Amino acid sequence: MVNCCGLVSEKNEPVPLKSISVQLQVRDHVTSVSSSLQYVNEEERPLEAVFVFPLPAEAAVCHFSAKIGEQEIVAELQDKQSARDQYDDALSSGQQAFLLEESDESSDVFKLSVGCLSPGQIAVITIVYVMELSIQADDALRFCLPAVLNPRYTPTASAAGVPEVSSASVIPYTLSLSVDVRSSDRISRLDSSCPLDPLVFLDAQHTHATVTLSAGHRFDKDVELLLYYENAHQPTAVVEAGAAAAQTGSLMGDPVLMISLYPEFPADVMSSLASQGEFVFVVDRSGSMDCMMHHGKDAQMRIDSARDTLLLLLKSLPMGCYFNIYGFGSHFESFFPQSVVYSEDTMEEALKRVKNMKADMGGTEILQPLKHIYSQPCFPDHPRQLFIFTDGEVWNTKELLDLVKSHAYSHRCFSFGIGEGASTALITGMAREGSGHAQFITGADRMQPKVMQSLRFALQPAVDNISVDWTVPEGVTVDMLSPPISALFQGQRALIYAQLKGQSSGKTEGAVTVKYRLKDQPVTNQLQFTLKPTEDTGRTIHQLAARSVIRSLELEERAGGADAEAVRSRIVELSVQAGVSSAHTAFIGVNKDSTQTVKGPLLQRRVPVPHMLGRSGCPPMMMMCAAPKMARCGRRKRSTQPTHTSLKSAPMMADCAMAMPQMMFDSMPCAAVMMDDSSDVMMVESDAASDPAEPEPQADPLLQLVSLQKASGCWELNAALAAVFGKTEDEVTNHRPAQVDGSVWATVLALIWLHTCRSGDQVEWQFVAMKAASWIRSQKPDGLTPCVCDGNVLLGGHVTQEALGI
Repeated sequence: MVNCCGLVSEKNEPVPLKSISVQLQVRDHVTSVSSSLQYVNEEERPLEAVFVFPLPAEAAVCHFSAKIGEQEIVAELQDKQSARDQYDDALSSGQQAFLLEESDESSDVFKLSVGCLSPGQIAVITIVYVMELSIQADDALRFCLPAVLNPRYTPTASAAGVPEVSSASVIPYTLSLSVDVRSSDRISRLDSSCPLDPLVFLDAQHTHATVTLSAGHRFDKDVELLLYYENAHQPTAVVEAGAAAAQTGSLMGDPVLMISLYPEFPADVMSSLASQGEFVFVVDRSGSMDCMMHHGKDAQMRIDSARDTLLLLLKSLPMGCYFNIYGFGSHFESFFPQSVVYSEDTMEEALKRVKNMKADMGGTEILQPLKHIYSQPCFPDHPRQLFIFTDGEVWNTKELLDLVKSHAYSHRCFSFGIGEGASTALITGMAREGSGHAQFITGADRMQPKVMQSLRFALQPAVDNISVDWTVPEGVTVDMLSPPISALFQGQRALIYAQLKGQSSGKTEGAVTVKYRLKDQPVTNQLQFTLKPTEDTGRTIHQLAARSVIRSLELEERAGGADAEAVRSRIVELSVQAGVSSAHTAFIGVNKDSTQTVKGPLLQRRVPVPHMLGRSGCPPMMMMCAAPKMARCGRRKRSTQPTHTSLKSAPMMADCAMAMPQMMFDSMPCAAVMMDDSSDVMMVESDAASDPAEPEPQADPLLQLVSLQKASGCWELNAALAAVFGKTEDEVTNHRPAQVDGSVWATVLALIWLHTCRSGDQVEWQFVAMKAASWIRSQKPDGLTPCVCDGNVLLGGHVTQEALGI
């Protein structure tokens, strides 16, 4: 089958994005990323290419240039509508032009328009962006270069939409990547999901290192880098000098300070878990959840993994809390009209419904279920905790984040991006605005460990009462650029930006004191910093500080008010001054020195497109220009194209749209194509669907064991439990000590089995075991010590009574 990928030619042959080169400059907790993309027009006519691609939600684009032969065009940042008008004017005049703009709907999607490429012409596009590196549960700093931008679902009633783009897995791009790390802390190591050359240290202190991606990498999955520092929890303060050419007193002209705060939680705090709360699990049940977690061996369907995860969560909740489960797609439903008290009966009722959950609810509309949840009154002394699971394919990200932020006072939000291509703007944004924690499950990652880590965060106390005090010489003032931080939870890190204004005639040192409380204990950190850095280390910290201010202003603008236009003007002014992208600005470059204008109608092409479908035997999705009908993984989702296009390309786009159905029939000889009249969605049925069903995979013994546990934490002695141990019911019953009853014996055996046979998965069963141990202690049984000894003999373990927590 021919796949539409790259800049698609008239013959449906993939071409012109030939290579991608990426350079990372890491400084402590932030990075500057330079990406160069090489295009070639292999058409016989001039081309307008539209390339839609993902960037991390936290990224701020700060440079855009294009090189045509020896001619380099450096784009300017302008008001978005002015840039669009200038782009159209240039194309109408036959001039080469380039336009880079952020999506109106989602801050992690950018559209690059490459206008008037002559036949055979090569264009090298360079995009530079800056971003904060996210922190992981094991203290690593994470950078991800996404290979996938999943399609964003747009409801029928909406005219807006994010363009359809997907996996690069069959696109013949080459990728080169190099990393340069400079830090105030010693670098321990740098790991990756892809093969790397050895890490090279450039100084004796191990604070400067470089590494490159091994040659021959196929860009068919996200490139993930994990950077480890020796003293990850040590607070730091880094000052970046202002730009000499910028006006003193402006954000770019003054020094800017970045404080990193990543508290370490003592062991006694980590072990103290709350027993109260309202836990609301919100699960994506759209068609896309019926795709594989990854394309490797033994991959689960996304919805199957979600079901297993809900089983663990339901078994791990504390008695007496409240809970509910929502499923959403084109509509939503909840297990209970409102959250119910966690008990044996409510848990069993929920588990029955979890077993029947399918990815059968159409599109991805998460706004309405969230509005319904927020409309429900909270329970006194039971803080609301939202756990949201989605593959991130939504279109109205900014509206969603505004909703979460408006209810941040009443809940926390933990979000989980499932599969490569989940929207970073959505997943990280919901966690940020809801003071929670974000997790991404990609590649061969298992969902359950990451979700259970977040459950631990939800049950633990937080750092609160955070204050920042400054000690600076006379003549110097400090202007905070970051919004105030109300709380920090285990696994969260805060970066605080501040502008240093004025001049000191004498002292060149300052200090910042950060105070907070952790479980009623006061903590104080004082950090020294210089007012006049001697080394020019670039503008990354300035640009990220500007990005922080711009994002706050954008939230203020969307909140409405009489001065909305004044806020918009401030956004544009700061964006242009700092040279960083915003929702109201775009980069525009025009080759005014071209010796000849381009004549004739422009072809319009979009890139990249193949969506590697989840099930074995499903053909990749196709897309030609503006064709409205898609064959996609059995999901009923509507796609819309960018609203901004060149008028010259409209006839060609219409021709391509009309030709698409025939091309699909021609290219899918072994598939049946059906049209859903009600939704304008083309459904594809592969011949493979008629093959005999494969045998059901054997259930994980850990999940079998967990499924048998009662809400109180105990197990019953029966044949199903014995089978998990690899024993018969008679074997287990005959070894039971006379002085303990069957439930105590069964629960002790379950604990021994977990510690003996699944010790490596403790993060998944930790709460299950804690409930079991608490239940045993509440029974105050006699003869517990010989009971543990007999259990070890039966199961071949060597676990002590202390290790079991009983």
